[in-house]
Order: sequence, then C-alpha cells, then structure tokens
Amino acid sequence: MSGAAALPNKEHKEREEEKGEDSIDTECSKLGNMDLKFSSSRKYISISIPSKSQAMSPHIKSVDDIIVLGVNLSKFNKPTQFFICVSGVFMFYLIYGYLQELIFSVEGFKPFGWYLTLVQFGFYSIFGLIELQLIQDKRRRIPGKTYMIIAFLTVGTMGLSNTSLGYLNYPTQVIFKCCKLIPVMIGGVFIQGKRYNIADVSAAMCMSLGLIWFTLADSTIAPNFNLTGVVLISLALCADAVIGNVQEKAMKLHNGSNSEMVLYSYSIGFVYILLGLTCTSGLSPAVTFCSKHPVQTYGYAFFFSLTGYFGISFVLALIKIFGALLAVTVTTGRKAMTIVLSFLFFAKPFTFQYVWSGLLVVLGIFLNVYSKNMDKIKLPSLRGLWNKTVEERKTRTLSQTV
Repeated sequence: MSGAAALPNKEHKEREEEKGEDSIDTECSKLGNMDLKFSSSRKYISISIPSKSQAMSPHIKSVDDIIVLGVNLSKFNKPTQFFICVSGVFMFYLIYGYLQELIFSVEGFKPFGWYLTLVQFGFYSIFGLIELQLIQDKRRRIPGKTYMIIAFLTVGTMGLSNTSLGYLNYPTQVIFKCCKLIPVMIGGVFIQGKRYNIADVSAAMCMSLGLIWFTLADSTIAPNFNLTGVVLISLALCADAVIGNVQEKAMKLHNGSNSEMVLYSYSIGFVYILLGLTCTSGLSPAVTFCSKHPVQTYGYAFFFSLTGYFGISFVLALIKIFGALLAVTVTTGRKAMTIVLSFLFFAKPFTFQYVWSGLLVVLGIFLNVYSKNMDKIKLPSLRGLWNKTVEERKTRTLSQTV
C-alpha cells in the first residue's frame, strides 16, 4: 500500500516539475519575444547600447541637445536661445565681414578668391576636428553622400562669393547675397514641402526690393559693376538658397551635431577646391603671392576663418532650432549692419537712398518676426481700423448734433 501510494506521489511531483519547466520555458520565450521586439524597435532610437567590449559613456546625451562652442543651448528657453544665437551671429560675422574686405583691399590679392576659400576651408576643418574631440558623441550620423552634396553647395556658396569680390565692391556683393530670401522660400517649398504665409512672402519681398534699391543707388553713385562678378554672385546666391534647406533637413532627420556638419562638409569641400585649383593651375601663383605677404594673407585669413567658424556654429544652431527662413532673416539683418560698418571703416560715397532702402529691409525683418509670433503679436486688421474710424466719425457727428 505504501509503495502504491508512493507511485502517484512520485508521478505528481514529476508532473509539477514538468509544469515548472514549461512555465520557465514560457517566461524565457516571453523575454525572448520582448528582447526581439526591443531589438526590432531599437533602430528607431537615436542612441546605441554599447557591447561589453565597449566602454560605456559616463552619460547619455539627449537627442535634443544643441551644443554651440561647448555651451548646451537646450538648457535655455526659446527666447534666450534666439538671443544667444543672434548675438553670436552678429558679433562674429561683423568681424568676419570687416576682415574679408580688409584682405581684398591688399593690392594684388583680388584674383585669388578661390585660394582664400581653400585656406578658409582648411582652417574650418581643423576647428571642426578640435571641437568634435571635445564632445562625448563623436559618431558621424549624417550619410557621406549627403555630406558630398552639402560640401559641393558650400564650395559654390563661399568660393563664388569670395571670388566675386575681385569684380564687385563689397556692399554690392553683400546686397546680392541678401536677396536669397525668396530662393530659400522656394527651396523650402520644393525640398521640404513647406508652406509660407502672406507675412513671410511680404517679408521676403520687402527685404529683396529694399536691397535691390540699395544696389541701384550704389550703381548710380559708384558704378563698379562687372558682368562676371554678377554671374558669380548670382550662382553663389542659388547655392546659398539651397544649402540652408538641405542642412536643416539633414540635421533634423539624422540628428547631426554642428561640429560634425562643419567638419565633414568643409573637409570634403577642401578636397574639391584643391583638386579644382590644381587642375586649373591656380594654386602656384596664389601660394607665391601669399608667401610674399604672409601677415596680410595667412594672418588675416586665420582670424577671418576663426570668426567665420564661430559664426557658422551659431547659424547652424539657428537653422536647427528655428528653421532656415528665420536664420536667413537674421543673417540678412547682419549683412545690412555689415554694409553700414563698411561705409564707416572704408571710404565710400553716400546717398540717402541707402537709408530708405535700409528702412524697407527693416520692415521686411519685422514682418518675418511677426509671422513667427502671430499668436503673441496682435496687429489690427484693415477692416477693424476702418470700422473704428467710422464709429469715431459717428460719435463726433452725434456730439456736434447734441
């Protein structure tokens, strides 16, 4: 009897153990499914989990962090971010514009605009590499093909712009560059599918018309136009209009950092320009000339590139936070200030047409800022003003009757 009773107990224990093993297997399969689900969904997460052989970073940087010259702008609110970016753009690019005109005022340097761009790209690449070593995440997020396109557009923008100074005076060159608001908006529509309101369109029209008026005034007082310079700066304008939208789309899609964008786009652009100068035999004469004037060329070019690099960092931050159109609006206002400083530091004729055209540009800037803050800034409509005027007239008539 005892042996017979032991057998059912033994079988019962074996069944319980089998159930336990089945439950363990079920839990493992659930964990496996969860792991598979996590692995399949992990490709949508912008941070990567290092393997055991890799060292874990002391902290995981948020994908929304925006680092400019070692300062994390993500810790500030939007108005503070805007103020910091605009201050950086104005401060560094005003010095940049002064040094650019100073370099081209060196007698005999005007034919070597492409070589200046080569030196500038070389310094930018070095600065970008140094900054990239100072941050935790050193990975390249944006694809190489995208960087090749951005580098080509950057070469077109800066190379053609620098070269045009050999044929145009500095204010005229800046005026042409300021007229890129409309191409940027067109590029935003076709590249990113954006839609702009009437205030943005009016802002672009006012700024462009004001700057064109400025150009006409300049051509009347000091005609220094050259068809080659006009073609060069027009091509630079087209490339500049596209590059802002391409950079914005790439940085938001792949969450690329500013230092990464600067390093890869300008280092690839450096190779483009070096190959171009070598093939056209334009490298040797430029090196010979600059070796005779090292301080006025390489010395100025270093500070010219340093301030330009700092300015680019703030411009890229503006593009990433507020978009290409607002960034272009800020840089356009900076260029207007650069023109004013150009008249102060370098002798040029003056006419009041510059003032009226400048006020038209200011109106365009105000319209663009208004379009970004329509909820906060309430302007009265024309119908409201008309109704208010009619009511005031009725009130005056009644008071006179009484």
